Amino acid sequence: MSVKDLLIPERLPRHVAIIMDGNGRWAKQRGTARVFGHKNGVKAVREVTEAAAELGIDFLTLYAFSTENWNRPKNEVDALMSLLVSTIASEAKTLMKNNVQLQSIGCMENLPQKVQDKLTACINSTASNTGLTLVLALSYSSRWEITKGVQKLAADVKKGLLDVSDINDQVFSQYLETQNMPDPELLIRTSGEFRISNFLLWQIAYSELYFSSILWPDFRREHFYEALLDFQKRERRFGKTSDQLILNK
Repeated sequence: MSVKDLLIPERLPRHVAIIMDGNGRWAKQRGTARVFGHKNGVKAVREVTEAAAELGIDFLTLYAFSTENWNRPKNEVDALMSLLVSTIASEAKTLMKNNVQLQSIGCMENLPQKVQDKLTACINSTASNTGLTLVLALSYSSRWEITKGVQKLAADVKKGLLDVSDINDQVFSQYLETQNMPDPELLIRTSGEFRISNFLLWQIAYSELYFSSILWPDFRREHFYEALLDFQKRERRFGKTSDQLILNK
């Protein structure tokens, strides 16, 4: 019996987020440039996206490029941006075939115009798809998102559109990039690192965390299934006790 066969469809997470880490180390192990690792990471993106779509997961958010990544060497950043353009263009047909809708979160205006154009075109062409929503976090960081959200909320209070006494966590969530999607129930990070790296800090307050030692270019659907199976074995209490959960069943 395969790992996939062990999964219980009714207990799959609606939203899975992934920190795709290890491309650079994967390339270094092979004595090649870091961008070679990023190129090979595209296959992992394709496999995990197709697996999530087949399973009926609603949202898959991939941490593709952080605001801090702009500080990397210019040649690597330029190569990454070029790779984004070519990948988005080449994967558009696959997204349509799998009924996947593409969305993005992050500071899009910081991206090169070519990336913005390809991204917008792909988002528009897949807008009517009704299966998995694939969310690319590009030029994104959680502190940037929260700061921007606070600024927008404060502006609405100043305009009289919102009263301070009405502000709660649900209201604030509507000022974030993820306002139209559920919080991720499962966060996966590859490459053996145990950090969140400024990713969806507000949204993962009650997410289950899964750390894999597999470098991202080697991550395949079987590894994704293993993460989902581990998720299904966990007891999610949300501050309650195990006895309370049993009584409420």
